[in-house]
Amino acid sequence: MTEKESLAPGGGEQRAARRRLPLRGELALAALPTATVLLVLLLVQMLTEQRLLFASLASSAFLIYMDPEHGTNRVRTLLIAQMSAASLGLAGFLAFGPGYPAAALAMTATILLMIVTDAVHPPAVSTALSFSLRAGPESNLALFALAVGITAVLVVLQRAAVWTLARHAARR
Repeated sequence: MTEKESLAPGGGEQRAARRRLPLRGELALAALPTATVLLVLLLVQMLTEQRLLFASLASSAFLIYMDPEHGTNRVRTLLIAQMSAASLGLAGFLAFGPGYPAAALAMTATILLMIVTDAVHPPAVSTALSFSLRAGPESNLALFALAVGITAVLVVLQRAAVWTLARHAARR
């Protein structure tokens, strides 16, 4: 049985876990996802009252910080999982209104879709639930797509930061 790409550590099976950096390096690495989430929350605060729809992106950002090269944190995986989850959550909400049936449909469909498309990103399950259980009629799907796009850029920047920090540490 072949290992799915979204569950594989970046760089192949032989890759060791990300080596911890000195405290200063870890704080520098964590600063980018933290700033990104704060920026997204500020944007959301200015444009909508549905703030909880974006909470799962904080988990996505932290996963990216922990291991930006892991398959779960690839741009493809992040985009497919989060946007599908938001769409399925919205579909459940529109079909059943906020409540258990909408949440059950959205969560189950999101998990199945992530498995079938090999785009497993666990915070997306929270996204499906947030969109299906939300209070209020406004969709915010376009705003969520913008926030996911910003988070996808974070993946690229975080990989560059890890590479730069590793290169800097190797010179010492």
